[in-house]
Amino acid sequence: MDLVAVFPPHARPGVTDALLESGFRPVPVTSAEDVVDSQPGEGWALLLLDLMDDAPKALEIGDEVARLTGIPVLAICQDSQMDAIVEADFLTDFLIDDGPNRELEVRLHRIAGSDDGAPGVEIISHKDLVLNLGTYQGAIGGVPVDLTFMEYELLRFFVTNPGRVWSREQILSKVWGYDYYGGSRTVDVHVRRLRVKLGEERASWISTVRSVGYRFS
Repeated sequence: MDLVAVFPPHARPGVTDALLESGFRPVPVTSAEDVVDSQPGEGWALLLLDLMDDAPKALEIGDEVARLTGIPVLAICQDSQMDAIVEADFLTDFLIDDGPNRELEVRLHRIAGSDDGAPGVEIISHKDLVLNLGTYQGAIGGVPVDLTFMEYELLRFFVTNPGRVWSREQILSKVWGYDYYGGSRTVDVHVRRLRVKLGEERASWISTVRSVGYRFS
């Protein structure tokens, strides 16, 4: 059974139930040091942050854990916390807390298995942007870009599908999968974060098509 570090230690009951039902064993942690020091031999599947009580502390712990260990970090948040989520570029993914447990299950398995079956080295590019499909890494002009897993997946989708206008619902289906229950706000947040990481000169590669969605060019 894969182990998931959970902060805060007393997460809401629904979170614990969803983890157990999904085949994960939750392990309460109280700090970043706790996550690092108590890391099991097989490693953590991910760190799950519940932002319900003390969001600043939870995000601080998540940032430190991601920096020290590189394990995926999933946050459960409220819609009112989206600004903080946008700034937390270490997050692998997030879930708005009014979603069903089935959505949490899908996210857990998607993130915990995100490194499985990585292919050999294969490169795709757009202008001076290069994406390595084998290592899930990106670079602009030879300088590495720090992308979360879902940011990378979204950028890869755009690079391999340039010129066409995609609705938010289509992007959700193509990138997050048909079994994803999140709303279109998820796409907007990830696009906003991608634009920041691409930089001012390249942010316009992802253009907003009013009342429809996005186009990459």
